[in-house]
Amino acid sequence: MEKKSFQEYQLSEELERAINSLGYEEPTQVQKSVIPQALKNNDLIVRSQTGSGKTAAYGIPILERIDWLENKPQALILTPTRELAVQVRDELTNIGRFKRIKAIALYGRQPISIQKNELKQKNHVVVGTPGRVMDHIERGTLVLTQLRYLVIDEADEMLNMGFLSQVEAILKQLPNERVTMLFSATLPEEIKQLAQQFMNAPMEIETEDTGVTVDKITHIQYNTCEEEKFDLFKAVVTIENPDSCIVFCRTKDRVDILCSRLRDLGYPCNKIHGGMEQDDRLKTMKDLRRGAFRYLVTTDVAARGIDIEGISLVINYDVPMKKEGYVHRTGRTGRAGLEGKAITFVTEKEERYIREITEYIGVEILSATPPIEEEIEQKKPAFVKKLADAPILKSSKDEQLNKQIMKLHFNGGKKKKLRATNFVGVISNIPGVTAEDIGIITISDTLTYVDILNNKGPLVLKAMKTTPICGKQLKVSEARLR
Repeated sequence: MEKKSFQEYQLSEELERAINSLGYEEPTQVQKSVIPQALKNNDLIVRSQTGSGKTAAYGIPILERIDWLENKPQALILTPTRELAVQVRDELTNIGRFKRIKAIALYGRQPISIQKNELKQKNHVVVGTPGRVMDHIERGTLVLTQLRYLVIDEADEMLNMGFLSQVEAILKQLPNERVTMLFSATLPEEIKQLAQQFMNAPMEIETEDTGVTVDKITHIQYNTCEEEKFDLFKAVVTIENPDSCIVFCRTKDRVDILCSRLRDLGYPCNKIHGGMEQDDRLKTMKDLRRGAFRYLVTTDVAARGIDIEGISLVINYDVPMKKEGYVHRTGRTGRAGLEGKAITFVTEKEERYIREITEYIGVEILSATPPIEEEIEQKKPAFVKKLADAPILKSSKDEQLNKQIMKLHFNGGKKKKLRATNFVGVISNIPGVTAEDIGIITISDTLTYVDILNNKGPLVLKAMKTTPICGKQLKVSEARLR
């Protein structure tokens, strides 16, 4: 009999509390299949689509088994992109918030010195891209002696992006006694060989949402020529009038040009591609989730595993060169049981690619004729109104959880001989506060961050303004909660 609530997994009170605060109700299909087996420490090969809840599927059992007292990393999650690494880190941090689980993300284009300092802290979970993870292993800054869990997320994308050799190199450095879970939308032969070589009698799980496309997505193509593409785009979005839309282009230059043209026409849009600074990319993704703009123009960097709710329309302005790329692009819509639509503009040169894609996904891509002028004019008033309307910003799913938490910043750290136990001892002696009200503590050379749980933040902040730690009166203020 299938489990109908997370309570039936007999999780710790801290995990259950976070799950409830995050609004997780009934487990998704992949969670129902994976969580019981992962709690038994079985190696798993899981075929499941993005948007199916797989981060929580592997995250919940791993976080349940983490030993908080152990300072060295106990779990490693490998992801193909920086954005996905940050997304997974944030989700695991939220789920493990009341267990005080510390998760960090390692990825390129962030100064390695920052990451080296983070790795000197107590860290329970490391999430990272293969290249940067391997870099830290070779430098000796990522210690693997206590590693008990490995997750390879979006394994087929690792293959498509040429990361499989780096993944193999990392696997050879890990302790043999570990639990390994591999998640992939598809299972190419190279992935199967990797599993056979590095996994211990893995159980294969294929959930009902497995397949290279999602039933809730309508697939449409418009045959066009390069010169008419932009006019076709304007006509199509006028008819569709999406609340939120991702537009995929093949190159960075193409993204820059299209986004600039749309902004000139007053479209609320932004862009993301590999040539942008990492902080700008992360801010753009955050703003898209909040609904700060309606159209995202992007390369395939936003196609891989990124979880954004409510994307009603995906437009392939350029046909992807690889059939797997179509799956990942269109997987941004039709998520969490919602209807979605994927529209692809196909030039004569791209027709062979669309034939390969159609055969690969096993679903008909319907041919459509461009909208006629009369139809466009009929739909235009509603489209113009929506363009002019101020965005309605969405609250994030962790908002309720984070309402209970305040992060405090202290201007003292290791150079002042301060340790986590010093902060716990002093803060837990404040009237009305216990050790259970203290969350993650991060200490660097010159500063310390302490999460205060259970709505006790204002009380602790007020008390610590006049309470010394180890005879030192530190400046304390509220910090932004990551």
